[in-house]
Amino acid sequence: MDEFELIRRFFERDADMPGVVVGIGDDGAVLTPEPTMQQIQVVDTLVEGVHFPPDTSPADIAYRAVIVNLSDIAAMGGCPRWMTLALTLSDSSENWVESFSSGLFEAADKYDVALVGGDTTSGPIVTVTVTITGEVETGAALLRSGAKTGDGIFVTGTLGDAAAGLKLLQRGESDDFLVRRFLRPTPCISAGRALVGKASAAIDVSDGLVGDLNKLLAASSVGGEIDIDKLPLSESLRERFAAEEQQYLALCGGDDYELCFTAPQNAVDGITGITEIGRVNDSTGLICRQNGDIVEVDDSGYRHFQ
Repeated sequence: MDEFELIRRFFERDADMPGVVVGIGDDGAVLTPEPTMQQIQVVDTLVEGVHFPPDTSPADIAYRAVIVNLSDIAAMGGCPRWMTLALTLSDSSENWVESFSSGLFEAADKYDVALVGGDTTSGPIVTVTVTITGEVETGAALLRSGAKTGDGIFVTGTLGDAAAGLKLLQRGESDDFLVRRFLRPTPCISAGRALVGKASAAIDVSDGLVGDLNKLLAASSVGGEIDIDKLPLSESLRERFAAEEQQYLALCGGDDYELCFTAPQNAVDGITGITEIGRVNDSTGLICRQNGDIVEVDDSGYRHFQ
């Protein structure tokens, strides 16, 4: 298959979702935004051997590539609308591309996102870049920069699961829950929408709680403290890893795609699936405490170009 046959067979389909005037097949997509809404543009690239093991299922690669972008939309309180795909293939066999396409559209259909364009090329390793356009009510986008002294610090779901799942994959071990949390994460779209008008700042946990919370605090020019003993951990994580490693994975492991956010006390009462883990203060940086004592946490983690 050449590039055009590949697109036609596996990625071109009627984009009959609202707002799509022209989808795949022209020089560009023609889209109609909803009135009174502002657009959110996000993009993420997944590289073989950096973001996923080389033997990862093509369907899982594609599914995850969509979800990591949806998580950014969720962190800003938005609704996803449209996406584009730039795909570099080292294996253009029919079986590989068909599996990739099935995972891509499984995620897209689940979250009502239309594929409206993209590009395909050949290269030495698989590289997947997805761009998603979302919408949010004018002036309502959740930003990293709104946290105020006295706000609570909250997280959704449980932490450390995805990093634990990746560790198990690298060891050749299995665990249905933890490995799936890495390969097939769930974007917190509903939670993000529920936080609009209530949270003061938000970020998705992609690079680890400590690293991402530090970004939020810096953007808001405030400091914060969290209580390690309050971190929400899954039973699977507790069962498979020792206490010290549980703690490290929850604090510094990435790829959970949960939300970390700040909000005034009582502002988020009634929202389920969230845990308060600390408080914003008027200092700088983040302090982690356990049993009342300050604990030094190495959040160096993985960073590109280092």
